[in-house]
Amino acid sequence: MGLENILARDGFITTSLEAIIKWGQKNSVWPMPLGLSCCGIEMMAFASSRFDVSRFGSEVFRMTPRQSDMLLVAGTVTYKMANVVRKIYDQMPDPKWVVAMGACASTGGMFRSYAVVQGVDQFLPVDYYISGCPPRPEAVIKALMAIQNKIGTETHPDIFNFGKDVSKTPFQGETSIL
Repeated sequence: MGLENILARDGFITTSLEAIIKWGQKNSVWPMPLGLSCCGIEMMAFASSRFDVSRFGSEVFRMTPRQSDMLLVAGTVTYKMANVVRKIYDQMPDPKWVVAMGACASTGGMFRSYAVVQGVDQFLPVDYYISGCPPRPEAVIKALMAIQNKIGTETHPDIFNFGKDVSKTPFQGETSIL
């Protein structure tokens, strides 16, 4: 009887530390914007007040990779820019997620030339692909929700990445990336 009164007055929460950390990560994904071409305009619209991305905890675009959780690659990636994109990805703390936004970031788009990488998945582990040319801001919100769902259902994310899932950066003229 005394315990019921204490619990009714003070209450209590039972959970694990891992569940609290996942809840915090899930509800505060900070994107690193990498607007390389026309998809960057839709990425900016995604962060505007009209689409209210702050309800997902992602309203703050971090302009430094050391404070970001999600790399949002929006647009055409050239071989010259691939080294920079990979360096930005490597500077992000673990755990980190990558979203390829638009046809150009996903597959090279309409640019079948010697200068354009045919998809960022050749040198980055991509977690979510957004289709469209350019995709609507609602599609970017859907991708954010998918990343949040992945964070919530992931069993044990690696605290340190000791060389796993690391692929080399492609160079112009290579026939095989592997």
